[in-house]
Amino acid sequence: MDQFLGLSSDPLDILLKHDHWGTRRLLEVCEGLTPEQFHRKFDIGPGSLHATLTHIIGAMQRWADRVDERPLRPVIDEPSRHPEMPSDYRQRTPRELIDLLDVAAEDLAAVAEAAADGGLDETIIVRFGSTDYTFTKAAALVHIATHGMHHRAQCLNMLRRLEIEPSPDDLPEVGVVDWQAEVETRQLKPYTRRNAGAAR
Repeated sequence: MDQFLGLSSDPLDILLKHDHWGTRRLLEVCEGLTPEQFHRKFDIGPGSLHATLTHIIGAMQRWADRVDERPLRPVIDEPSRHPEMPSDYRQRTPRELIDLLDVAAEDLAAVAEAAADGGLDETIIVRFGSTDYTFTKAAALVHIATHGMHHRAQCLNMLRRLEIEPSPDDLPEVGVVDWQAEVETRQLKPYTRRNAGAAR
């Protein structure tokens, strides 16, 4: 239909826009938590909402650096995750993390655009431990978006365990179709569940 012309249709562009939006939405939820809730330890993923959301943003920064083939910046994750790398870790509020996320997403989008212009089939070499791995720039960029989705699912699990108000059943849905329905077609109001109470 004419009113929906111009919607995003490039898969990589959609992945990166959705990744930014989904992480931002969870950080906005976390703004309503107490510091104790935001840092509470769970037996899942990096261990707390603060640690997990910081890790998502830190990974966006690192993979942007890798794809752009520039030196890695100091990591913002907890130092124990990357003891071999310079650290810029400190405890940050959800609002401080939102500010970092917005900058990281803008940088990553620019890196992805440059990579697409140069050829997403170009390869990069990434060292994990003592082993060098070869990836296409396309695979690296898809990885960072799916990496964020993996950890956002962990964050939703943590938020449910906190038994916050409103009900855990009212936590936002952060899937790709939720992003497009809210942001691009505006058929869904922010924080409104697309299919409340039904299987998704």
